[in-house]
Amino acid sequence: MTPKAFIHVQHLLGTGHVVRAASIGRALVARGVQVTLASGNRIPPTLDTSALTIVELPACKSPDAAFKRLVTLDGEAIDEKWKSERVKASIQAFEDDDFDLLLTETYPFGRRQLDFELTPLLDHARAKTRPPVIATSIRDILVRKKELWKEQWMADQALKYYDRVLIHADPDFIQLGDSFPFADKVDHLVRYTGYVGGDRRTATDGPDGEDEVIISCGGGAVAEGLLSAALAAKPLSRRAEDTAWRILIGHDVQDDAYLEYRKSAPDGVFVERARRDFPELLKRARLSVSQAGYNTVLDVLIADIAAVFVPFSQENETEQTQRARALERHGRAVVLDEIHLSPERLAAAIDDALALPHHPHRVLLGGADRSADILLQDIDAKRGGHFDEHHQYRQSSADAPDRGS
Repeated sequence: MTPKAFIHVQHLLGTGHVVRAASIGRALVARGVQVTLASGNRIPPTLDTSALTIVELPACKSPDAAFKRLVTLDGEAIDEKWKSERVKASIQAFEDDDFDLLLTETYPFGRRQLDFELTPLLDHARAKTRPPVIATSIRDILVRKKELWKEQWMADQALKYYDRVLIHADPDFIQLGDSFPFADKVDHLVRYTGYVGGDRRTATDGPDGEDEVIISCGGGAVAEGLLSAALAAKPLSRRAEDTAWRILIGHDVQDDAYLEYRKSAPDGVFVERARRDFPELLKRARLSVSQAGYNTVLDVLIADIAAVFVPFSQENETEQTQRARALERHGRAVVLDEIHLSPERLAAAIDDALALPHHPHRVLLGGADRSADILLQDIDAKRGGHFDEHHQYRQSSADAPDRGS
């Protein structure tokens, strides 16, 4: 019997969560698993989900960086009726097949706003006659909470429901305990996978990216300050004024705002939408300027390029700053705090980054493949299957259906 996986993901502002979930899904498909990806927000058009069965749940997002409330994609506040419909949609999608794996992205180590939906889904999964392996997929760094009880709740929820905690990080670089005070409580569930990503390889024809300064902003929903400063910083730089600057604007930025950015671009600055070949552009570029989201930082590390990070830090966000500072300690980047951002300071940071000595850090990659292998081993342990030499799952004779004589 072919193993089947159900992945639940909710991205609220940036797109990193769904990018990681889809990467793990594709790695599972490559090992013979049928994968359903249930997404609670619109999937970005640059993301390859062709191998996955996509379920579009009633969609929501965060209206701002506070992450204190959820709204529909039209900006309407969600109510109890909407929540009820969302719970029904999730459970119905999970009931549409007999899944061997339920993987929740981030939850319960974040996305507590979705507890109204995910605790019923977890209860439903645990109550099945043949319950699935239940796992969570979390990034390298968690957002610290002001109230310690919220972090205690995360650990308790993991202990109550979960068989596995996958951490997509290099443990020689960052560990769970660096951003989670109850790491010891869930340590027996934890496996480090290495970073998920680095497999987005789209060939680029032509000279785009060659010796350029590449400014990127992920989805772009919280990058107005960075984009505005970048448009004015080029003539202020001593080390990068002589080359082309390319500003890539994510698809969360509305078309009218995008057109304004294009019209505001001075000579030598190209403004375009985010591209699938972004990792390849970086490999040919002189410098990267970006926020410090998980996927962007990973692409910068793989490209082995000088970098300036302007970590997103509005409200109580600490994750990007902690990641950026870790790279700065390794001599891999210059960090400019968002609160100090201006065209002059951005130009100075760019010059400082280009003057850094080269200190490569060989980060542990292959996180999607390693995640898939760990999850299949967990399914194997629960179901009694096995893997052949090609990492394809095979059911054991003891569990094979009786077809009669």
